[in-house]
Amino acid sequence: MLRALLALLSLTFIASAAPAQDRAAVERQFRFWLAEMVWPMARKQGVSRETFAAAFEGVGLNWELPDLVPPGAPPPKVRRQSQAEFGSPGRYFGRNAVEGATAIGRRMAARHAALLARVERRTGVPGRIVLAIWGRESGYGRVKIPHDAFEVLGTKGFMSTRAEYFTGELIAALKIAEAGHVPPRKMKSSWAGALGQPQFMPSSFLAHAADGDGDGRADIWGSEADTIASIASYLERHGWVAGRDWGFEVTVPANVSCALEGPDQGRRIRDWAAMGIARVSGRPFPAAELDGVGFLMMPAGRHGPAFVVTPNFYVLKDYNTSDLYALFVGHVGDRIQYGSGDFAARWGAVGGLLRSDIAAMQRALERMGHDVGGADGLPGYKTRRSIGRWQEAAGQGATCFPEAAMKAALR
Repeated sequence: MLRALLALLSLTFIASAAPAQDRAAVERQFRFWLAEMVWPMARKQGVSRETFAAAFEGVGLNWELPDLVPPGAPPPKVRRQSQAEFGSPGRYFGRNAVEGATAIGRRMAARHAALLARVERRTGVPGRIVLAIWGRESGYGRVKIPHDAFEVLGTKGFMSTRAEYFTGELIAALKIAEAGHVPPRKMKSSWAGALGQPQFMPSSFLAHAADGDGDGRADIWGSEADTIASIASYLERHGWVAGRDWGFEVTVPANVSCALEGPDQGRRIRDWAAMGIARVSGRPFPAAELDGVGFLMMPAGRHGPAFVVTPNFYVLKDYNTSDLYALFVGHVGDRIQYGSGDFAARWGAVGGLLRSDIAAMQRALERMGHDVGGADGLPGYKTRRSIGRWQEAAGQGATCFPEAAMKAALR
């Protein structure tokens, strides 16, 4: 039904629009879409006419959002992956970002000590991890969340490259308003529709938001207690293993291949230790971790810190799919609670490659039979270890990270 209606809107736009884009005509079609498509869907989900009207009162399209495809417009051209955005992964760990999140996190740990302890007893999620996510997502509520959620989700549901997904999130936002968690005009989001201090998409709010202060609502915009409880709820329901850490910085001997990285190559932590992998602190791995599965993680290959991570690391990646995000959260959490400092290993001076450079390397590796996880220009673990396997097959010392000198050989 959604596709049929959008097709009708597209034909209407083509028939009526002037050569220059007629935004007024698109705005009229947006109101038609709300009335004829969104309202029937919302009503079936228990949303009242009063809530629906309040949500869209004064709301129009936000033409400044990215990835918009107005009805009748041609699909966007596929952009070449040429962004020069890959320097050292160490850039993600800028001193100001890490130290700021740590300093404020320690103050929040003291302010909310009783609540954090209670939440940890209930969910198994350590308070330091909750705090680090809160700090990364919204600066502990200090970062302004500027957008009207219904404007963002309405615009993206009506005319974005992922219209069906955002329409579903729009219905979820209406259900949040109907339940009385927050008045519609106070439902603030990011430009992508992520809500409140934990930056939940509306469907995640419905699944995981929690009432941490006992007032009967889950207010992730104004309540620090609800924010803490909601982040812990999210991690618990995504499989956080109580009693296990997120991971440990380690040294990897030269005779242990960096191509052993990845969540599909796990082995018991005692087995990694038997291979000569050791914690940088000099302390042994905790006894409770030895029989648990661990995974080698080397986000810069041999050019930066290395880690043995636990399944909890991949729960953090459910919150945000980036390896570096999960590593930032674990690292800042440790600094908050234990007072630990920077990583022991330094980030190497790698980078300077365009995404198109990396994509070309990935395609070359694919032609050789390697699984790089897709030629997307992103050096994820499958790409890193494929580079390492290629290097080893060529009799080279494996570094497991794309480098400019590889461009001539991998093209």
